[in-house]
Amino acid sequence: MKTKTLCQWKCFSVEQATHSLPDGRQIDFTTVKHPGAVVIVPLTNNGELVMVRQYRPAIQKWILEFPAGTLESQEDILSCAKRELAEEVQLKAEHWQDLGELLPVPGFCDEVQYLFFAKELSACSGELDDDEIIEVITLTVDDFEMNVTSGEIQDAKTLSAFFKARLLKLL
Repeated sequence: MKTKTLCQWKCFSVEQATHSLPDGRQIDFTTVKHPGAVVIVPLTNNGELVMVRQYRPAIQKWILEFPAGTLESQEDILSCAKRELAEEVQLKAEHWQDLGELLPVPGFCDEVQYLFFAKELSACSGELDDDEIIEVITLTVDDFEMNVTSGEIQDAKTLSAFFKARLLKLL
C-alpha cells in the first residue's frame, strides 16, 4: 500500500493511501492520523462531576467538557489519563474504571478515544499545556443533564463518556 504524507503538524498528519475495499475496488483515501486520546469522567466524593470550561480556537468558543487529552508517543493509556486529570483539573484518583473506546470521526480520522471513570479524588499538582485556557467546574448529574438538554453541553466525547458511565450505573 502506497502512502503519501500530505501534511504533518505536531503529532497529527494527513495521509493519502491506496486502499482495497471489501468489494475488491482500489481507491485513494485521505486519513487524518491521530495518536489517540483519553477522556475522563471524574466523580467527586459528594457525587459531582468535575468538568472543564475550555476555550476551543477551532470553533472560537468556550465549551463544557470532561478532562481529556492526546496520548504522547509510546505513552501508556492509563498513564495518559492520570497525567491529563492532573494537568487539567489538578486531581488524582484512587479508583479508575475503563469505560471502553470511542471512535469520534471514523469517516476521515483513525483516532481512538479511551474512556475512563475516576473516583476517590484528591488534590495534586499539574500544569496546563501552553495552548490551554481552562476553568474547572463541578456539576451535579441533574445539572449536567439539564446542560445537555439546553444545548450548553455539546461535546461528543463528553456526551458519550457520560452516557457510558450512566449505562454502567456509575452515575
